[in-house]
Amino acid sequence: MLIIIIKVWRVIIPMTIGLCLMVQTSWAEKAYVTDWFRISLRRGPGIENKILKFLPSGLPVDVLESQDGWNRVRLLEGEQPALEGWIMSRYLVTRLPWEHQARSLREENARLKEKIARINEEWAEKVRRELGSTRQLKENYEATLKTVQTLTKENESLRSSRMKKWFVTGALVLLCGVMIGLVVRKRKSSYY
Repeated sequence: MLIIIIKVWRVIIPMTIGLCLMVQTSWAEKAYVTDWFRISLRRGPGIENKILKFLPSGLPVDVLESQDGWNRVRLLEGEQPALEGWIMSRYLVTRLPWEHQARSLREENARLKEKIARINEEWAEKVRRELGSTRQLKENYEATLKTVQTLTKENESLRSSRMKKWFVTGALVLLCGVMIGLVVRKRKSSYY
């Protein structure tokens, strides 16, 4: 009987652990902590002291002194004369609050998007100008190429006509020489 119980537990325990591990992921739920809340500015260090004002998250203050987890602060914005009071130390941070950082980053992102849009417009305009210039250069190149081809044909034609001229001139000189030779021969033969 003990052996049967051990065999059953050998099966039940691994199955239970396996089921627990499989279900474990559904127990967790994703959440985010907010950086925005209002804290109380009090007359003295302690929750029993009167609340002077509720301060929004991200409000800048000067820390004047610290005492038992409380800080005496002076507000930097708004009130004239500057309001002073006590805030729990855990509510003060030396970094810029996330809300202000996010706002600053959103503004920078908007500026960068505008800059990118402006650069894209300038680039597109330059491409259009260069494309027009390239078309003009291509047209000029094609016109010049046609002119060169025409001039090359004319040059070959002139060379050919010059060679013909020299050939005809040579033929005439030869013909004249033959005729002079025949005339001189006839005269020589008439002297004998």
